[in-house]
Amino acid sequence: MNNEYKAEKEEAMLSSIKQEADRQEEKDNLEKYVDIIKAEILKYIGKRKELSEYILEYRKNVMDEYRDDEDKITEYFDHERFVKEEAFKNIDRRLKELLILKYNPYFGRVDFKEEDSDNEEKIYIGRFGVTPEGSYEPLVVDWRAPISALFYNSELGKSKYNAPMGQINTDVLLKRQFVIKRGVLEGFFDSALDVKDAILQMVLTRNSSEKLKDIVMTIQREQDEIIRQPLHNITVVNGVAGSGKTTIALHRVAYLLYNYRDTLQDKVLILGPNGIFMEYISTVLPSLGEVGVKQRTFNEYAMSLLKIDTIMPFRDYMEKIVSGDKEFINDVIFKQSKEFIHMLDRKIEDIDNDYFDIEDVYLKDRLIIDKDGIRELFESYKDMPLFRRSKKVRRILFRKISDVRDEIVWNIQRKYKEKVASMSKHELELYGNEMDLERRNAIRETIRAVLNCKETLKWLSEGDITEIYENICNSPYFTQDDLSPMLYLMIKLNGRNNKELIKHVVIDEAQDYSLLQFIVIKMITDCKSMTIVGDANQRMIPYTDELPMQELEKIYSDLKVNNFYLDKSYRSTQEIMEYANTYLEENKIIPLVRHGSEVNEINCDSDEKLTDIINCKINAFKEEGYETVAIITENIAAARNIHGLINEKVKVSLLDNEDIIFSGGNVVIPVYYAKGLEFDAVIIIKEDNDIFSEDSRLNYITCTRALHQLHIIKRTRKG
Repeated sequence: MNNEYKAEKEEAMLSSIKQEADRQEEKDNLEKYVDIIKAEILKYIGKRKELSEYILEYRKNVMDEYRDDEDKITEYFDHERFVKEEAFKNIDRRLKELLILKYNPYFGRVDFKEEDSDNEEKIYIGRFGVTPEGSYEPLVVDWRAPISALFYNSELGKSKYNAPMGQINTDVLLKRQFVIKRGVLEGFFDSALDVKDAILQMVLTRNSSEKLKDIVMTIQREQDEIIRQPLHNITVVNGVAGSGKTTIALHRVAYLLYNYRDTLQDKVLILGPNGIFMEYISTVLPSLGEVGVKQRTFNEYAMSLLKIDTIMPFRDYMEKIVSGDKEFINDVIFKQSKEFIHMLDRKIEDIDNDYFDIEDVYLKDRLIIDKDGIRELFESYKDMPLFRRSKKVRRILFRKISDVRDEIVWNIQRKYKEKVASMSKHELELYGNEMDLERRNAIRETIRAVLNCKETLKWLSEGDITEIYENICNSPYFTQDDLSPMLYLMIKLNGRNNKELIKHVVIDEAQDYSLLQFIVIKMITDCKSMTIVGDANQRMIPYTDELPMQELEKIYSDLKVNNFYLDKSYRSTQEIMEYANTYLEENKIIPLVRHGSEVNEINCDSDEKLTDIINCKINAFKEEGYETVAIITENIAAARNIHGLINEKVKVSLLDNEDIIFSGGNVVIPVYYAKGLEFDAVIIIKEDNDIFSEDSRLNYITCTRALHQLHIIKRTRKG
């Protein structure tokens, strides 16, 4: 027994010595890396200074030499702007990355051997890569590089990663994660499996923020697999609340830009649900070093293409849905259906056959082309959209009119010359001017006739899409459900005419997209690469057909569609997620084991009690250090009512418009603006017989906004 105890003690002592040696080695390594990065920063500052001085000197010389030549000076400034954009863009980008890395150079390390090699290799993985000037080996590897997949995906032992030259087989010997703050090593963890739970728990127990954060330190294996999917396919993620769908989509954009920058630079479009959500995610890509990515709501994007200024505001649209407006909801359901698309197709076919009231074309009394001839022209370009075809036919008719005009003018000139040739000198003196005037008048009359003839071809002009759609649907106003059918009409009748080149589309909150929205996005962008994320259980827009997001193999049948399902939530405590699961019949959430307070349900029968309860809870949240608290209601009226009741006692913002920027703190917000956001604590206000009482999906959405605490207050009326 003494020998066993002695052996265990020696083993523990050796382990402690090794840990201390590893810690000292990592401290020394960190100091060395920080010093190298600082030296790189100084070099780039010097490069920027040299470039600035060169441009300033060159500018001075140009101004002196071409002081009196405005064209030359203009040409110079155009050139200078190009130089500055290209050179400064690269230098500034690198400087920003290095300044971030100075305080946190890396967060992971992988030791491995490649197959058929005895050489042990070691890489450090960071937010950005660093290869010192003059070196061929990276000091720090960018998390998006192919080899970094060993850190996110691999267990110890046999593994592989996809490099540009093909698959590389490896033997992973060590995976290590670091906690570094302002250049100081606070700790590290060795992991045999996935990203270490200790660091993940540390990150998840932090408070929420007014902005979504990146997750480069804690990307999980199933998340990394999605992020690193090939460019040329449709990647679809159906994930439960808190599974990181939005974050995965944004990190995938950063990954794709890193690996396909020449193809994708300035050609990525992110479509989100509303302005509050778009503002919430706005800092993730810049924190990953990516700028210039277009981020819009679908409504903004569609309205810019259609050149229309106003539709029913998103708030008013959602209010009609949550209030149960049956007529409005039936209209929404119809416009979400396949039947509606079939109706549009029939109307388009009718328009294609009967839109133009075709007439014979005459120049003066001369027939240029009859109705049958024009119909034959239309038929000969049948493969073209109608209004593009009409432009083609109009150009042909203009050319025919011009040919006849030239023939008439030639005959006028010929007759004039023949008459002049037959006259004597005396006759020319008497009648020459009069004849010339007649000639010119005849030509002018012909030109006027040509103009009049072309004017009669106005019927060939393309129609106004909004007017055509109004005639089809007889809508008193346009809503977001009218944008995709109008785009569909525009493409079918005018053809694809999007000047903005898009190579990759990201669609967030995709569960609320209609079949027609998915169709027109593909038609407009002609993209063969998309990332589509959503949660089927969070659909707020009513529908009766299959959920389009889950039918994308049929919608995009000519493309490769890869579907992923994420059932693990990293957002809320186990208690909150188990409560949320009671509202789901299937596809239950698997919560990460992180415990917190039980979900608290309270009944309240007066405004005074309600005010006191909310005030008391918000003060308690403040004492616990929570920074974001949401009071979620079913609609705007309830939100304004609650805000009015409590605003004098506790500082709270009202988010009743999607143009308001969410800046943290305490907010009162209707459920449809809260979707996609997260808060440290959530208070749900339920009224007697409100929509929360009946709609399990809305309950699921509101519950899963909370990270640490969830409270439900049920308002009842006395009597």
